[in-house]
Amino acid sequence: MKLNYKEITNLGELKKAGYKAKKIKDELRANLIEKIKSDEVTFPGVWGYENSVVPELERAILSRHNINLLGLRGQAKTRLARLMVNLLDEYIPIISGSEINDDPLSPISRFAIDTIKEHGDLTPISWLHRSDRFYEKLATPDVTVADLIGDVDPIKAANLKLSYADDRVIHFGMIPRANRCIFVINELPDLQARIQVSLFNILQEGDIQIRGFKLRLPLDLQFVFTANPEDYTNRGSIVTPLKDRIGSQILTHYPEDIETARKITEQESKLDQRQSEVVYVPDLAKDLLEQISREARESEYVDSKSGISARMSITSYENLMSTAERRVLKNGQKSTMVRLSDFMGVIPSIIGKIELVYEGEQEGSGSVAEILIEDAVKSLFTNYFPKIDKLERKDAEGPYDELVSWFFDGEGFDLLDDATDKEYMEKLDSIAPLQQLIKEHQPEFQKEDSYFLKELLLWGMVAHKKLSKQRYTTGYQIKDVYGSFIRGL
Repeated sequence: MKLNYKEITNLGELKKAGYKAKKIKDELRANLIEKIKSDEVTFPGVWGYENSVVPELERAILSRHNINLLGLRGQAKTRLARLMVNLLDEYIPIISGSEINDDPLSPISRFAIDTIKEHGDLTPISWLHRSDRFYEKLATPDVTVADLIGDVDPIKAANLKLSYADDRVIHFGMIPRANRCIFVINELPDLQARIQVSLFNILQEGDIQIRGFKLRLPLDLQFVFTANPEDYTNRGSIVTPLKDRIGSQILTHYPEDIETARKITEQESKLDQRQSEVVYVPDLAKDLLEQISREARESEYVDSKSGISARMSITSYENLMSTAERRVLKNGQKSTMVRLSDFMGVIPSIIGKIELVYEGEQEGSGSVAEILIEDAVKSLFTNYFPKIDKLERKDAEGPYDELVSWFFDGEGFDLLDDATDKEYMEKLDSIAPLQQLIKEHQPEFQKEDSYFLKELLLWGMVAHKKLSKQRYTTGYQIKDVYGSFIRGL
């Protein structure tokens, strides 16, 4: 039933309108049912979970469960929790002045009960929008029971001239104030065990205890917890009785394919409009960016238990665009295209997002980042060009012989980071075998993307030890592996 919340200002008018109170879990369930029936997207903007996490989350809501979202960092756990707000009614009535959002038809606080007793049907009510019904708390070791549940307030006792035995001296914590709302505790294992214990009664029995007070407050909350797997950190874990009181534990995951990862990165990247206008990004460059994250999750140098957040791809994409934009500004150009050499500009975004194992620490974070880029190039290389076998028959002809010969007979290929687009294209066009290989193996590749593909071919040859690459402060050089040494003899 649609209520005109602007016209209803007191309890009597609310009763006359036929309002019926609903528990928050019933509210979420009813609105979810309507969305499913009308084939609406229940969690918009979340990609890759359509057949895994979202159905499980919908089942948990239909079951009226408190929920724990368990997964590595950067897997949209908090985003899912925040999107649950869209499943709430647009407005709900509360008794004006109530600290804990008392339902006018089912008051639970001393204040609300006394107010209705005094004013009856003239009790003033307010309307709470669903955007104000989301509370979030990051679990840290310094969180106390007083923060979450509440404490005795001596100032209130003195002002009201009440004894500490009176429940009106209680100052409510975050959880009671989130009555009839969604309450999220992020990183639950970081909450000290004794604090987790204080949640038992709220989740199961519905009462709270504060310094000897046992208040029978049937709080109405939808709890959502987020946590990393227990073996991710030694900082803490979820105590078993608390796990037992959480209805559904849902495992999240990283995108299973590059296309999904690209959607997430493009959606979440914060780009200036100018960057989007002046910098052209080939699809292959976007795929390579996502492949770097996939390589990091499998790398022997990176701690797989820590996870590789989607934020790594997002910030890397932002840095990639800025690297190209900086070149435009320095050269006074109107536009440019992303180059593979621009990926050196994403290294600062990589090294801050990966946790290294001992072998990675020995290599150094910068070197590991370069290795991940090279591994990503190597993985994508075979999607576009013939595979290079580690062991080849002696004197056997291969598709890359002419390209290797070009470098063997020449001085190599130099490219400065800040070279203009004209210089960049002329340099790559000067290597005739590159164009021939693209013509043979990728004849339908778009011209504007072909230069990035040429660079990928060169870097792929380096990754397969067919050519060598030397990085300088202002650019890089690619040359043959042995020719320069032989010519020097």
